Amino acid sequence: MNTTARLHCLFIAASALALGACTTLPDAAQAEAAQAAAREPSLENQPTYLSLVRQMQGNGMWFASLAHIDALEQRWGVSNETRLLRADALRHTDQPASSTALYQKLLDTPERAAAYRGLGLLAGAGQDYPRAADMFERARQVLPTDGVLLSDLGYALLRAQRFDAARLPVLQAAQLLPTNPKVRSNLALYLLTQGRADQARQVMDEARFSATTREAIEQLAQELAPPRQTVSGLALSTGLRLSPTLTPPLPLATP
Repeated sequence: MNTTARLHCLFIAASALALGACTTLPDAAQAEAAQAAAREPSLENQPTYLSLVRQMQGNGMWFASLAHIDALEQRWGVSNETRLLRADALRHTDQPASSTALYQKLLDTPERAAAYRGLGLLAGAGQDYPRAADMFERARQVLPTDGVLLSDLGYALLRAQRFDAARLPVLQAAQLLPTNPKVRSNLALYLLTQGRADQARQVMDEARFSATTREAIEQLAQELAPPRQTVSGLALSTGLRLSPTLTPPLPLATP
């Protein structure tokens, strides 16, 4: 079995897509499989392997991805792309010190926005929200239209009780990603901290948040800001009509 076939079988097994994918096939089936393989991108090149590792990480296979990053670097050497993949995997496998060190090596590279965001997520996980906001702002300066990043920045500023500073990124994210559950969670949280309970309820109603999620958002808003008189007669400045989705989790996003 050649290297390409072995890698195909390895990825299929890792993704639990099928059992016995590498068993012997009848001659006709082997010929058909060979023709199909010829039409598929080769795993003998670095970009395709990188893409497949990203796919594994997108499916939450963080530990397995570390093994494949080792294989990538053994074959093609260390690159900014593999450092970033490894830093993200280390962050998701509870290895913050090693993850931080790799992110910091990427701050002067084309991957700096993702590195700053990773550092921000690490700071947020440690409840250091002022530092998280600083890291997200540095990432925002590189990627000013990234809605998820803006939402993370707004959330970190809210947790740092910098409500005026949070307004812009929260509302930008709400217009850039109007159906994203986490974005709408942060929008509702911001509105509650501003005493705009009616509008916050409108956002949560349209998003069909569960009672548990509503309670979590309202409790966090009370912890962050004292109760304020509801502001009536104000139109939601984003001008959004949000379509229903499933109940979201709350804090920072973690791709």
